[in-house]
Amino acid sequence: MPLFEKIAMQKFTIHQGLVAPLDRENVDTDAIIPKQFLKSIKKTGFGANLFDEWRYLDRGEPGKPQSERQPNPDFVLNQPRYAGASILLARKNFGCGSSREHAPWALDQYGFRSIIAPSFADIFFNNSFKNGLLPIVLPESQVANLFDEVAACVGYQLSIDLERQVIVKPDGTELPFEVQGFRKYCLLNGLDDIGLTLRHIDKIKAYEANRLASKPWLAKTALAQQTKTFL
Repeated sequence: MPLFEKIAMQKFTIHQGLVAPLDRENVDTDAIIPKQFLKSIKKTGFGANLFDEWRYLDRGEPGKPQSERQPNPDFVLNQPRYAGASILLARKNFGCGSSREHAPWALDQYGFRSIIAPSFADIFFNNSFKNGLLPIVLPESQVANLFDEVAACVGYQLSIDLERQVIVKPDGTELPFEVQGFRKYCLLNGLDDIGLTLRHIDKIKAYEANRLASKPWLAKTALAQQTKTFL
């Protein structure tokens, strides 16, 4: 049984979803997923504790059932009108702080596919693309207008077309955005770093077979190293 399970990255082509407004600047990664939840050796299960210190009035701990928690009724994601939101609207410098990959994991596993903000912290921005989450940078004035429109309209949705690189508003207005070509290719095809490597799995297997055929003693050496590692 493998120690680590490969989780396929979801493709991002066109996504239409409800928008939730997080009207805060400088949201750091410890706010996105607090440090006490980073102890898990798994890559799953973080969505339940997204924005934990803001979503709940009591302190969250790993393994504590959500049925025993006290939701904060004033936090945006606990408001009924934003239930099921899959696009997060944020202010500048989203994802600042420590470079924990758990932050995009938590956002993705909660159900968000994209985050729209005037700016992002660099490491969070890069980690998002590697985990199937699309961070979109728009001018601050456009983001401010979207906040106003979301507040004025219950059920406000946006459509994000990655191939065309546009956000389509309910009235049909299109907001173009930039995305680097390689990152776009990976998202459109659902390829993370492991997925990119596995495209060449036949060549990798052939290389390993030829290597062991020419140096058969390496099989015994590799097995000994694996045994030593797990002891």
